[in-house]
Formats: sequence, structure tokens, C-alpha cells
Amino acid sequence: MNRLRIGVDLGGTKIEVIALAADGSTRLRRRIATPRGDYAATLAAVAGIVAGVEHELGQCGTVGVGIPGAESLVSGLIKNANSTCLNGKPLHADLQTLLQREVRLANDANCFALSEAGDGAGRGAEVVFGVILGTGVGGGIVVRGQIVRGANAIAGEWGHNPLPLPVADDLPLPACYCGRSGCIETYLSGPALARDHADRTGELLDPSQIAARATAGDPACEATLQRYEARLGRALAGIINILDPQVIVLGGGLSTLDRLYRNLPACCGPHVFSDVFQTRILPPRHGDSSGVRGAAWLWD
Repeated sequence: MNRLRIGVDLGGTKIEVIALAADGSTRLRRRIATPRGDYAATLAAVAGIVAGVEHELGQCGTVGVGIPGAESLVSGLIKNANSTCLNGKPLHADLQTLLQREVRLANDANCFALSEAGDGAGRGAEVVFGVILGTGVGGGIVVRGQIVRGANAIAGEWGHNPLPLPVADDLPLPACYCGRSGCIETYLSGPALARDHADRTGELLDPSQIAARATAGDPACEATLQRYEARLGRALAGIINILDPQVIVLGGGLSTLDRLYRNLPACCGPHVFSDVFQTRILPPRHGDSSGVRGAAWLWD
């Protein structure tokens, strides 16, 4: 059967679409900017990019959508989205109306974890924790090839746990859009890394610039990344102590920082309640297309 699976990754800055053939090969991939803060325009953009794919390929497909939040099991409305224009909206129902078919919806980190557990960096592992370190911070859990959604549809949402064991460098606790202070996301997202550096140095640099300068020997940029790695190590250790995954796969823009894979085991290890540290922390095999691939595979 020549089945077409279409996946959409609805991110804070971009909307990405992928079309997968029946054998899992990529037939088409596109990106457009997300209409920030505009729910109606976001709906139209998703519908438009799906229609464009189907027109170009001359074939209709199933549609799975990854979102930076979750669908309430009670109301069906979106909650916990850092793209806040989605919160309180019937996104699932609205997309099905616009696309005139059933649409499968899942948290973007769950989609990422599903992709990497299936045929990516976590292939063969019983338990995979997929981490998003990007505009926001999220996580997804896959056990024996299945997404763990949880009783409240928030399994893996470590980004809104408080940062463990804050030290002087972590104070005062930053305010989070969710209404709390000191959430992991306020320390470990891309914007948080840039803000931490700016607060200490007065320099407005993005994470890639900070990493490049650290490699070139800039002591302030090196110190910023060491603070980031220490925080990430403590935060991941809390996940390891509860879930004990065989593999943690890092995704999102900050997953491209190669030094994380060298340095994180030493940052996590002292906080893990074990005599050995065997968890593998790996980059995504499918790179920045992993989340959108997972959205397509919601129809597996």
C-alpha cells in the first residue's frame, strides 16, 4: 500500500512538515515561520502547509501534529504550551475541521522521543527519555516503543519542575511564563542560556556564538557553558533517579553543542543514586527532523 504519512511540528518559531512514504523514506520536507501570537493565523498556516504538500505530491495522507504543550484530557483544550496563543484553544478539533479528516496530536517532545526510540539513537533501548532544549524545555518518555502519556497527559514534562539544588549562581530564581519561579526551563532553554550570559557580561550573544567563543578561549563564555552544564547535569540526574532510562537523547537547538555529550556524564554522575553511571546521553540520529518524523509516525 502506497501510504503517505504527513507529520507537522508546530514550534514556537517554525512550522515544519514532512511527508514519509510507506517505507519511512522522506518524500518531502518544508519549513515556514510560525505566526507568533496569532492562533487563527497559526491554524491557517498548518492547514496551508499540509495542503501544499498534498498538492505537490498529488496524494492525500494521514496527518500527525506535534505541539509544544498538551491536550487536556478533560476539556480537549491545549494547556502548558510555551506558544501561549495555543493555550485554552480547541486546536485538535479546529485542525480536524480545517483538514477535514482525523488528526493525531501529541506533545512535540513525545514525537521526538518516539522517532529516536524507533529507529534513531535510542533504537533497541527499553526506556528512552527524549529531551527538548530549544525555545522551551520539554521531555518525552517511550517505553518498549510506546509513548507514555500519563494520567494528566504531562509525562516527561520536566521543564516545569524546579531546578534541583540551586546554588548562589542560580539565584534569584527566574520567573517563568507558567507563573512559577525557578523552573528548569528558565535555566536550560536557549533564551535562558543567552540571558544568563547577558546578565553576567552585558553581552547579547546567542548560544552558538557563546559556544564558538568558548572554543576560542573566551573565559566568560566558557564559564557560562559550565554553569549551563552543571544545571543540566543536576536536572537530568533527577530524571535518571526516577526513570532510569537506558538512553537520553538530546534534541532542540542546544543539542548541537557537541561538548554536552562529553561533559554531561561527569555533571550527572555525582547526583545519581547508584554506584555506576551507565546511562547513555546521545545526540539525535535524525537531527532536527526527528520531532516532525515522530509526528508522522503517530499513524504507525
